[in-house]
Amino acid sequence: MNIVQKSLESLVSLLYPRNCYACNTSLVGNEIVLCTACRHSLPETGFYDSDDNPVMKLFWGRIPVVHATAFLFFEKSSKYQALIHQLKYNGKKEVGIFLGNLLGAALRNTKFNETEVIVSVPLHRSKLRRRGYNQSDIIAGQISEITGKPHLTNVLKRRVNTRSQTGKKRYDRWKNVEGIFECCKPELIKNKHVLLIDDVVTTGATLEAAGRSILEVEGTCLSVASTAYVN
Repeated sequence: MNIVQKSLESLVSLLYPRNCYACNTSLVGNEIVLCTACRHSLPETGFYDSDDNPVMKLFWGRIPVVHATAFLFFEKSSKYQALIHQLKYNGKKEVGIFLGNLLGAALRNTKFNETEVIVSVPLHRSKLRRRGYNQSDIIAGQISEITGKPHLTNVLKRRVNTRSQTGKKRYDRWKNVEGIFECCKPELIKNKHVLLIDDVVTTGATLEAAGRSILEVEGTCLSVASTAYVN
């Protein structure tokens, strides 16, 4: 980078300061979304190499899942809660790109290499219009870039515009999403090992409902991954 480029970047940072989404300190240099200190203190789960992890256990006795993981532990009121909030509600797509890159890098060269295609949990069309994007699509797109596996955006359809899962009890979460997904392009995933992506997993209800639609297609098997796990 030459002196002119550095000067321009410094001027942009002065006029339009960028702050860390976790601690609100000013970002410097090549820092993106999080400052270096917050990036290094991310509460990573390390679930990738174990099939006896809390995310996997959410699906035991419910649907057959080959592998399951999440990148971060998500604790309410922690400084990292702002990451997901900014992505889902404040239009900060760069957070999805950032988290998708981290998750994709974590999945690469693990047993998740067995998966063949990537599918993200869809939003209902009315919510997609309001928000302008599907955060799970952004995350899945970055995983696709890193792993080289195709991201199929038109496989699943959300037939019902359900209310937010936030604040619902476990049983209510399952009932809220029961039967709401439809596989509208089964030929794209027939006989494939599908990696299903969502932004946050709590009870696994949404991923289970979407996964059931995938597993109805001949020859499919299913793995799931999320950027964060609410423990």
